[in-house]
Amino acid sequence: MTTKSLFLILCLALFLAGCGNGAAATTAPPSPPTGSAPASATVAPPTPIDIPPSATPKPSLPPLPPEAQRIEFQAEDGAALVGYYYPAAVNPAPAVVLMHWGIGDQTDWLYVGMVAWLQNRGAQIPTPPGQLPFDTPYPFPALPENQSFAVFTFDFRGFGESGGEQFENVDLDARAAYNTAAGLEGVDPARVVGIGGSIGANGVVEGCETCIGALSLSPGNYQEMYSQAVQVMDDDDKPAWCVAAEDDDTEACNSASGEHYQKQIYPAGGHAMRFFRVENNLQPLIETVILDFLKAALGLP
Repeated sequence: MTTKSLFLILCLALFLAGCGNGAAATTAPPSPPTGSAPASATVAPPTPIDIPPSATPKPSLPPLPPEAQRIEFQAEDGAALVGYYYPAAVNPAPAVVLMHWGIGDQTDWLYVGMVAWLQNRGAQIPTPPGQLPFDTPYPFPALPENQSFAVFTFDFRGFGESGGEQFENVDLDARAAYNTAAGLEGVDPARVVGIGGSIGANGVVEGCETCIGALSLSPGNYQEMYSQAVQVMDDDDKPAWCVAAEDDDTEACNSASGEHYQKQIYPAGGHAMRFFRVENNLQPLIETVILDFLKAALGLP
């Protein structure tokens, strides 16, 4: 055998050995981060993420305890914010982020009974203080026993437990709240929606990068920001719904449009949280509008 033949045989052997070693060295890709935010922990400023729809149903896990969890988090500009997480009776669950109006804070959603209604785990509703626009909690109808939503409330900067200047960077706070809610244990990150009143009504659409739908109660349309944010959502095939009353201000609701946009204009009813006063006798009932929105946005039966 010639030297050249031996050289070719040796090269072939080394080539085959290299292929075998390469196959054996292949490793599985690293698991993606969960993004979970533990209670009472400060989390880093969230960054927008593109969450694809769930391709297959996730396995059911034991539900988390129903008690509220205090969550400290930050907006992307470093503003320190505080929210409360109310886990659902199912796991994972769709999440509803509730954004308060400009003359209150996140506790208003507790006093009106919205948190307990959506969580649907028999929570006690605290008695509203006298300065609120409603004297008693709203009589929400019972949800089906197997229907329960994870609920996340928070204070915009400068309100309640959150630091900073009021009415600044509402969109950043809203975006951070959506991303924080999506990363909480027990939440399906592909099914997060927002409901807000007044400044919260603008926040739910302006911050909706990772949310899949938003319901606004009495938004404003300063510099056409509301209608522009609705258009962005509509371009992404996300439902944006608006509720307003003619005895308040309907300009924002009437200015927006889109294939997935809907509006409910009442002849009277006041502003934002005042829709939950029983004496308004709204038709259709405000809870009917909310449930119809949740069904449309989350694909519920």
